[in-house]
Amino acid sequence: MAHPLPSPASNRDNNDLPVIWTVSVSRLFDLFRDITLEFDHQANIAPIQLGFEDAVQHIRERLATERCDAVIAAGSNGAYLKSRLSVPVIIAKASGFDVMQALARARKITPRVGVITYQASMPALAEFQAAFDLSIEQRSYATEEDARAQVSDLKASGIKAIVGAGLITDLAEEAGLSGIFVYSAASIRQAFNDALELARLTQLQLESTGGRSYPVSDTLRAKHGISDLRGASDAMEAIRRSVTLFARSPANVLIHGETGSGKELAAQAIHREHPLAQGTAGGRSGRPFVAVNCGAIAESLLESELFGYEEGAFTGSRRGGRAGLFEAAHRGTLFLDEIGEMPLALQTRLLRVLEEREVVRVGSTRPIAVDVRIISATHCNLEERVRDGRFRADLFYRIGVLRLDLPPLRARPEDLVALAEWCLKQALASLDVRPHANLHAEVVACAPLLESYAWPGNVRELRNLMERVALFLAAEPLRSLTPAFLLSAAPELAAANSNAPPAVAMPAVAESAAQVLARFEGNRAAAARYLGISRTTLWRKLRESQDS
Repeated sequence: MAHPLPSPASNRDNNDLPVIWTVSVSRLFDLFRDITLEFDHQANIAPIQLGFEDAVQHIRERLATERCDAVIAAGSNGAYLKSRLSVPVIIAKASGFDVMQALARARKITPRVGVITYQASMPALAEFQAAFDLSIEQRSYATEEDARAQVSDLKASGIKAIVGAGLITDLAEEAGLSGIFVYSAASIRQAFNDALELARLTQLQLESTGGRSYPVSDTLRAKHGISDLRGASDAMEAIRRSVTLFARSPANVLIHGETGSGKELAAQAIHREHPLAQGTAGGRSGRPFVAVNCGAIAESLLESELFGYEEGAFTGSRRGGRAGLFEAAHRGTLFLDEIGEMPLALQTRLLRVLEEREVVRVGSTRPIAVDVRIISATHCNLEERVRDGRFRADLFYRIGVLRLDLPPLRARPEDLVALAEWCLKQALASLDVRPHANLHAEVVACAPLLESYAWPGNVRELRNLMERVALFLAAEPLRSLTPAFLLSAAPELAAANSNAPPAVAMPAVAESAAQVLARFEGNRAAAARYLGISRTTLWRKLRESQDS
């Protein structure tokens, strides 16, 4: 097993520099080491050559006595660390250009190329494949065992080169294939820049809150991007186009959607898509993203939270005063969730801030200039509230220059199966449970039951339900996901809809080998297991069907 390199803590000349730890194994470790040389004058950077649980335990032990502002990792290792560490984790991501370069290198080796990605495939590759006449087999994985099985399956199908992250390329070469590493120096360099920006935001927040510490990853940084707006339906394609378009504009955005439909996720995506990385003036993508729920805070507290206060402004006020969220979000985005619940008195103050672009703290008369983009969200009908006199008309038009209506889950049933499968795989991975090879077919069999439910809590409710199902499946590893099993874990699916049958029959087994293979998206190992035959027998049946 590889061991972490010694920490350079004792050699630091400047304790004020950000402290960043890079966590990687295999060839990514070398790339991290090379990029570190470019940033060693801006941060104290320590490499950790460990992965997954070994890395988690090592970092937790060091955090007991050392400071760390951010951890940089990548791929499945990064996702694992992010879900288990309290310190912010920056996940290096391969760009589209990285993928194209890797495919070009793989194409020189073989006409058929495999691509294996963590947890989700890349739909855009289908268009790329058609445009450039490439033969690409895509797979995704949730655990190391799953990744190993995907590599074996691609090898069995005749693939000789596989594109992926460090784990995938190592497994590919272990299997005698060519592993094409997908990350470029530019992508890793961007991760280092993100980590430095995060450290800067941490310091900004401590200064703006008088030393009061909040988790930066939760309050001052957008964690989600446009790729997290999942779904292949026309409605979600339209939403992603709008997000990309709105991100190019500095205008305020009003997002409307039911509870759990992803309003904050869309707001973060708009913030993240703003083209700061391309050098556009005024870009906000690397700046603070500050969120506040206007309906969850009392009116007296909401005023001081938004606008800040001076020392002595009210009983219990902090010595020296405190900056508000507008100041914390300077040059970034302030997300006002459930803005329809904001009291009228505060609506007037908010309107003035938007018009004057300056804020006055409670108990002060001194204006402070702020440059903040407002993204608001609501589940209620604001136009109706304007007519009822409960929401200011001038504020409504000021915050709603650009408007985004998120569809409820029941309005896009074609996304339901894919979302359910993705949420279930995520939940199983968090429990360190490998999903069944025929999970996709099992979820498809449950589709009528899922579609009969109205999903009042939308995607959030679906995600929570799949976490519950994952827990039951983890307790019974040999149990398949059947409609009856789903009903036993989630009885509300039947109780909420009298038309839903108590159980949904599994599809007929009398399918052709080709149909089963198509059901499993070309995964021959999974199709063979589903049919209860060997891959050799499956291959023979496919040949027989082609010859007949």
